[in-house]
Amino acid sequence: MALPASVLNLLSPLPDASSTEVFDELVSGRSCRIERIVSRGQTSTEWYDQDEHEWVVVLQGRGKLLIEDREEVDLGVGDALFLPAHTRHKVSWTDPDQDTVWLAVFFSPDTSP
Repeated sequence: MALPASVLNLLSPLPDASSTEVFDELVSGRSCRIERIVSRGQTSTEWYDQDEHEWVVVLQGRGKLLIEDREEVDLGVGDALFLPAHTRHKVSWTDPDQDTVWLAVFFSPDTSP
């Protein structure tokens, strides 16, 4: 059965992320989940250590990820990063003057990127 087509603009309208980062699950299935994350000056206090692989791309704004035992990674519009499962990381900086929009794809290690 075919699903009806629907259009979603990932950049408009954006939720208010002035006080807290906003996570919107866009699609999910048995082995894959896609989220839009909107940040404005937020950082992570705890390390992420996920059972899933993560591929993330910045659609708007700027952010920095700190990957354990590696240098900080600066990401701008169009920059993408693959984080294998259990790669400990955290958001060390997002632009406080504009929304940073991330698109994150989480998928099972049994699936190829």
